[in-house]
Amino acid sequence: MTMDNHAACYAAFQSKDSRFDGHFFVGVTSTGIYCRPVCRARLPRPENCTFFKTAAEAERAGFRPCLLCRPELAPGCAPVVPATRLQMCSAVPQTGTSCAPMVPATRLQTRSAAPETAPGCAPVDASRRLAVLAAKRLEEHCGSIESLEELAASLGCTARHLRRVFREEYRVSPVQYLQTCRLLLAKSLLTDTGLSVLEVAMASGFGSLRRFNDLFRARYHLSPTSLRRQTGQAVRTEGQNISLMLGYRPPYDWERLLAFLAPRAIPGVEIVRDSAYYRTVRLVKRDGMEVCGWIRAENVSAQNALRVTVSAPLLAVLPQVLARVRELFDLNCDPNRINETLQAMETLKPGLCVPGVRVPGCFDPFEMAVRTILGQQITVKGATTLAGRVARELGTPVRTEVEGLTHVFPTARDICGLEEPVSGRLGAMGIIAARANTISTLAGKLADGSIRLSVGADPEQTAAQLMELPGIGAWTAGYMAMRASGWTDAFLETDHGIKKALAPRKAGEIRELAERWRPWRSYAMMNLWNSL
Repeated sequence: MTMDNHAACYAAFQSKDSRFDGHFFVGVTSTGIYCRPVCRARLPRPENCTFFKTAAEAERAGFRPCLLCRPELAPGCAPVVPATRLQMCSAVPQTGTSCAPMVPATRLQTRSAAPETAPGCAPVDASRRLAVLAAKRLEEHCGSIESLEELAASLGCTARHLRRVFREEYRVSPVQYLQTCRLLLAKSLLTDTGLSVLEVAMASGFGSLRRFNDLFRARYHLSPTSLRRQTGQAVRTEGQNISLMLGYRPPYDWERLLAFLAPRAIPGVEIVRDSAYYRTVRLVKRDGMEVCGWIRAENVSAQNALRVTVSAPLLAVLPQVLARVRELFDLNCDPNRINETLQAMETLKPGLCVPGVRVPGCFDPFEMAVRTILGQQITVKGATTLAGRVARELGTPVRTEVEGLTHVFPTARDICGLEEPVSGRLGAMGIIAARANTISTLAGKLADGSIRLSVGADPEQTAAQLMELPGIGAWTAGYMAMRASGWTDAFLETDHGIKKALAPRKAGEIRELAERWRPWRSYAMMNLWNSL
């Protein structure tokens, strides 16, 4: 299904079904406004609707964002599943029509991506993966990307090739997409915070106030201050901190996700309490300087969104913060599409497949990796205690407004820069030499870039590289890749919990059973763990 299928897209728009939110946008020619498919404004006539794949494409066509449904709050789309694994959506919106699925096939996506062609994938999949990864980089680093050449070089291709594949996938140029990312972030800040227009311009990645004002007026036909007056929203600031909303597609099992993160929260670095998640943050600004602060995330189910509170020092790296929050809480997930495949789990045990279950990502890949290594062959509580000691002894103290948040976790470079042997320093904390040496080796590989443990890296390749390091086996490598690289199809068949949940099946039977759950085996694992 493509945007050219006007009748199908209009039926999806007419249904106001949240399953389609973020998959396309609707430009209304009679008003010059573009909306999300869940917009509750009066339904326009079909002949007045034009459908676009992205907000950037709608803005390039001259449409302005709707002030009611706020396109900047639409959930994002994750990277492309190889063509051999596309799971077509069979759901039909309840509109009285019998139209086919509304979501374009090119948007049936998982969270993993890599510019390389995966085994068994056609070249077109490699192009799509490259375009999707570039879009993610543009969104996360819209405040620091200086040129298309810089972005292309980081992705291992030429600027010309990147322009071509990006336009084929998103129907706009990378520069136009970047401008829309910045403008929509600015619009959200103007609506939801009390930041000055200058602060909004800087936080959104514009190099100057004049450039921001000029582009804002050209795209939206009003000034930033006029937009703020028109929205009339109450300012939701807490002291000097700001709060923004990040949308998701329901259902969303927030409490079950917090239940996974809570026992693994590193003392001093993370806290889960009162149905909210808190953590310290350290990120690098455009000029190479580090900034530290804290964030809080809480669910606002009535709006299908998380409210993310960000401390003032992190405004300089706001796009990075928001991108990492999206990955940590799996906000780009399409639960209905996943549930169609995993519904087969119900034949094993009623209630085993829970719609809305998410796969937890991570905010800091090295932090998560260290915590995982420390957890080998000991309890979750024991590993959490050891990780807290590492944060306290080797991390950086940070002052926050949140009781219990005291340190940022050390970076890979911090570990590599220790003057004394890592085994000795970590050994004093109760960490055995084998674990300490594994952490030291991994830190070196991440610091020099020979291993990329991040969203956008090929998860299977990353897992294979990790298993070459002493002290990292298949379970540890697969778990790290799942959480750091957004691997939707990880399956840890040797896991004790998986074996227990699927008992009395043998290993071969478990592998055969799990094949039915591709490419969402990571979500199947979360359901199995949750069932225990």
